[in-house]
Amino acid sequence: MLTRRKFVEVGAAAVAAVALKEKSAFADERRESSLKLAPTAFRALPLGQIRPGGWLRRQLRIQADGLSGHLDEFWPDVGPHSGWLGGSGESWERGPYFVDGLLPLAWQLNDERLKAKAMRFIDWTLNHQAPNGMIGPASNDDWWPRMVMLKVLAQYHDATADPRVLPVLTRYFHYQLAVLPTRPLRDWGKYRWQDEVLVVEWLYECTGDASLLRLANLLEKQGYDWIVGFADFKHTGVTSRAYLDASAIGGNRAEGMETHGVNNGQAIKTAAVRYRLSGDASEHANFKRQIDTLDRFHGMPNGMFSCDEHLAGLDPSHGTELCTVVETLYSLEVALETFGDASIADRIEKIAFNALPGTFDDAMWAHQYDQQANQVLVGLNSKPWTTNGPESNLYGLEPNFGCCTANFHQGWPKFTSSLWMRSPDGGLVASLYAPCEVETTVSDHKISLRVETEYPFKQDVRIVLSPETALSFPLHLRIPAWASAATLRINGQPVPIDAKPETFALIERRWVPGDVVDLHLPMVPSISRWYNHSLALMRGPLVFSRDPGESWVKLRDRGLTADWQVYPKKFWNYALLVDERSAGEVEVVEGAVGVIPFAAISAPVKLRVKASRINAWRSEDGVAAPVPEGPQTSTLPEEMLELIPYGAAKLRITAFPQLRRDKQADEHFSHVKC
Repeated sequence: MLTRRKFVEVGAAAVAAVALKEKSAFADERRESSLKLAPTAFRALPLGQIRPGGWLRRQLRIQADGLSGHLDEFWPDVGPHSGWLGGSGESWERGPYFVDGLLPLAWQLNDERLKAKAMRFIDWTLNHQAPNGMIGPASNDDWWPRMVMLKVLAQYHDATADPRVLPVLTRYFHYQLAVLPTRPLRDWGKYRWQDEVLVVEWLYECTGDASLLRLANLLEKQGYDWIVGFADFKHTGVTSRAYLDASAIGGNRAEGMETHGVNNGQAIKTAAVRYRLSGDASEHANFKRQIDTLDRFHGMPNGMFSCDEHLAGLDPSHGTELCTVVETLYSLEVALETFGDASIADRIEKIAFNALPGTFDDAMWAHQYDQQANQVLVGLNSKPWTTNGPESNLYGLEPNFGCCTANFHQGWPKFTSSLWMRSPDGGLVASLYAPCEVETTVSDHKISLRVETEYPFKQDVRIVLSPETALSFPLHLRIPAWASAATLRINGQPVPIDAKPETFALIERRWVPGDVVDLHLPMVPSISRWYNHSLALMRGPLVFSRDPGESWVKLRDRGLTADWQVYPKKFWNYALLVDERSAGEVEVVEGAVGVIPFAAISAPVKLRVKASRINAWRSEDGVAAPVPEGPQTSTLPEEMLELIPYGAAKLRITAFPQLRRDKQADEHFSHVKC
């Protein structure tokens, strides 16, 4: 029975959905008559112009020395019999997934061994195009895995300018334009069409072939309309297996596709690719609606949304699939380049510095399918997964399903590729912060710059500029939303920052070799509110967690690696004695950034906060029960609890109840907006 308020909400949503469809039809007409692309706010630098440095290079080296650099040596799905190498083995998405991350990793590390591994897939694809233009194994004709390989070939061309790439892609897209009317998108490709349109737009900018934009419009028409889906969003709670089974029995597979976590992660780039086709500025608002909606109904403290493997609500004991993490990161990186919105960069850093490292073992030889913000045991448990199996949060080779084994490789390398971008005023943009080296050109002059920093663990970023000659150009520095007291020095002299947090500060000057920019981004601990009014502690882009200690127990060997269960050594069920007013006084302990940047044993920064254990909060079948709602009391003594970065804690509590101290604290809490 509808209340008046609900009736108004439902009616408004329906009107919005109809308006979006009408607007989409108008945009289609406009696109057909105006074959050009709207410009992006920024432009990514070609692969290879940004090289990782400092702790980031160590992290990529860890990845290269782990599964990424050796997976093809013992995992058949990307081994020598792969269909994407001309063999009779797996011929669907796993080969393209693997090389989509291996390629940028190899070029950023300038690792000849890894380049050779990537080139086997690239050479086979480029050298075995069918006469009709089709690419990939002949054993299947699914459009979806080819969408991934298209991204690989575009990156490869940017890095090498190999003359084979553009003709192969042109022939493939012409073939697809001809056959799509009779063999339209289906299944995964129907929900992930935006990934192909991104490459179609890239090729159009390379060649100016007008038929490419007709193809982009056709792909959009045949694909699922994510923008309308989020204007009338129906998937507001936990997606149960029974719900999906009932939908499938009734002949409706759309419910499973619309609630699938990876599909939603990839869909976040939809508004960005549509904006380029239409030039409609409202696509930025459509992008924000998607992010805000996922946060509202499924948001997690680590910057992600729940999906194990379908949308799973707000309880932090529910999980998030690793494929969703890396695909969401890539979608956000595309959106940052398109819209130039500094808040997108903040979200990228939150995910990259927390959810991404938090789902791997230290050596990146094992990963999880599903990670949890409140993860108190890793084992063979049937709970809390909505649609996944009991191996979902194991650390291992291919827990639950092997898609993440093939796909995780793109996370760190594509983050690295997005650290710096070009601005339309001829300048450079520091879009994300991490140690790196950049070799590029500005106004046809060579320029190199070096970023020296231990960010996100520390507060200072130094940029050393070395143009080949004195050169005037604008430099845009992102000021994160949390950095309200940022300061800037150039060659040791203070310079006022004329920019608010969550925007870009502009510096226009004549740069000479050896100029040094020092950006100080004060990191003050703060709290955010989550499920059942729980709280999470942050400092800068890092989220902090209770690590209850880890006892790793091998479940089985898996070739060069193994599958692991992990058990806690200490108590995890604490309430924190902190609130919005006192969070800034939480003790911060900084140390050196170790050889393994995200390792619990050598965490480079810690927070120390008063807490007490809550006996009523227990685990059920190896899963932390929902966070007790509201402020909690405890008969146990106060302790000084040490929290470490989320990404370092392989078991963790991240969303805590608040400890009730006195009546005054209770009254303060009742006025907190959650």
